[in-house]
Amino acid sequence: MGLAGNTLVLMTALPSPPSQGQDASEALLLGRLREGDDAAFDELVRLAGGRMLAVARRMLHREEDAQDAVQEAFLSAFKSLDRFDGRSQLTTWLHRITVNCCLMRMRSQRRRGGPERSIDDLLPTFLSDGHQTRNTAPWQPDAASGIERTEVRDLVREKIDELPEAYRVVLLLRDIEEISTEETATALGLSVNAVKTRLHRARQALRTLLEPHFVARETP
Repeated sequence: MGLAGNTLVLMTALPSPPSQGQDASEALLLGRLREGDDAAFDELVRLAGGRMLAVARRMLHREEDAQDAVQEAFLSAFKSLDRFDGRSQLTTWLHRITVNCCLMRMRSQRRRGGPERSIDDLLPTFLSDGHQTRNTAPWQPDAASGIERTEVRDLVREKIDELPEAYRVVLLLRDIEEISTEETATALGLSVNAVKTRLHRARQALRTLLEPHFVARETP
């Protein structure tokens, strides 16, 4: 299995966003929301609030920031109900709004933050002949077999958080939140090629961080 495959298999331990396609119950709920039904708003919070908070927690480090982002997302959604065309699930639409609210908070925090670790510290280096300066250790297929799923999830999340933000956010949007390359580029104000480059480098760096936990160990 290749470099990207190893890291992506491990990231399946993290929750995925909701699937596409609106069902009949959501269509009815949307109609009630547009009519100003207070009970419908409460129902929407119960339906989507947990997923939205999970998204915010994956993107933001502080619980308070995650909760604030969800509140902002609900307020934004309620103000924009008339512009929702119903071609996707209501929960998918809320997922995108939550991501955007988190991105706005991350931009604000970046302006206040200090220097970050360089991505170059986590990438493979090469000799003049094109070979890597150190051999990449093979990953043992069942290396995680003795680790509980929750422990794998926590480990992957911890290592993702160690990535420089510019790369961490691209990895989160593309591989965890499953947002398209084009949408990610638009959300971050980047070119499609820049998103692809950052994603590749982020996966390489994440593999470096995860490697000590999942490489095959030689038996004596």
